Amino acid sequence: MNEKVQLRQATSADYDTLGDVMYEAVRKGRSHYSETQREAWVPEPRTGKDWFERLDKQAIVVAESSDQIVGFMSLAADAYLDFAYIRPSAQGSGLFRRMYAEIEQLAVKSSQDRIWVHASLMAQPAFASVGFSVLKRETVMIGKESFERYEMEKPLTR
Repeated sequence: MNEKVQLRQATSADYDTLGDVMYEAVRKGRSHYSETQREAWVPEPRTGKDWFERLDKQAIVVAESSDQIVGFMSLAADAYLDFAYIRPSAQGSGLFRRMYAEIEQLAVKSSQDRIWVHASLMAQPAFASVGFSVLKRETVMIGKESFERYEMEKPLTR
């Protein structure tokens, strides 16, 4: 990404686009999961009332380049990092680290002791690179598909 990427807080006007970013990242990006697994995980871009209600309860950092959202990361209750998605065209650009730094600042400001996440096989190395440790590897079911993932955490210092 040669263009300058700006970080900002998401608004509800961004929510449909965030669903598109998630869809593109899962369905079109590099993956350790099969196409059948990826289709079960994100069959279509997320939108609608349930999606909006879920996002409304979170602090969301978006990365924008040339007026296009290229990534987002969110912090839910209890310092749970719920979403971390980057469009394939922006992956490998350092964007994950930049968005994570903003999320960590939000967690520290709200007096959290740790951030925790369920990381996909693709995301686990990125989380490890910013100081997360694996608590356990687990298998979850989405529809008829099973997925390996990691529960990870990072202690925070204030």
